[in-house]
Amino acid sequence: MIFGATLRQRREARGLTTEDVGRHIGQSASKVSRMENGRHDFKEEDLHRLFGIYGITEQAERERLLHLARKANERGWWDAWSDVSTKTLQTLVSLEDMAQRIRCYEIGQLPGLVQTTDYTRELIRANSPAREAQEAERAVELRAMRQLRFAEAGDRKLLCVLDEVTLVRGYGTRQVMRRQLEHLVALSERPDISLRLVELTRLNLPVQIGTTTIFDFADGRLPDIVYIERPNGGLYLHDESEVDEHVKGFDRLLYASLGHHATVRRIQDHLKKLR
Repeated sequence: MIFGATLRQRREARGLTTEDVGRHIGQSASKVSRMENGRHDFKEEDLHRLFGIYGITEQAERERLLHLARKANERGWWDAWSDVSTKTLQTLVSLEDMAQRIRCYEIGQLPGLVQTTDYTRELIRANSPAREAQEAERAVELRAMRQLRFAEAGDRKLLCVLDEVTLVRGYGTRQVMRRQLEHLVALSERPDISLRLVELTRLNLPVQIGTTTIFDFADGRLPDIVYIERPNGGLYLHDESEVDEHVKGFDRLLYASLGHHATVRRIQDHLKKLR
């Protein structure tokens, strides 16, 4: 999807249509469109022709794009969980794997990368009561694997803006929530994770951004991408102006939230009520 969007931007910058490009490379316009929408594998011979059409002559840039295309063609580790994950979720997981920094805010639940296994299990049980037990457990495994891969990467950053309501109205039992809050306190000591808290009783907080995740990539290899959660499925934004608008909204909420150390103290306050 990301690499296809890069190809589309290059084509549009040259003022070409998909029909124009198809004629140049001896393919149909529909194939060019499928490539740009991330629904077709990328063959290197086709890409070399496209580089010529789009005026991409610098060798380093060609190598960067070829590397990205090879990554796009690879089967992701998350394919093993395709039976319990939608395409939207698989895209989210792939972006987590590639991003240098992840910034997130969620409504109604804690972000997936900071959940305990028990919390995840109870969350799924509450929101999908008809789901088969084995299928639900597979979904729990996938979330745990996402957390493990993030922890093992060592070069990524996670900034979570937590809504205080998720600490008060949780999932499972008091014991499940106690362990979850203890887990948050433990995570707060890691250098790769930063926590902020949207206070429950503070007025005029800009929480209308809704559930939002922002992916930043190293060295500008890819543009920032924003994921917005919707009731009927997620939406990915990579248009520069749209991304900028949502980043500014996230920053407003971030600056209105408690700082890291104050957040940890507030989590500890809630933890005392569960003992």
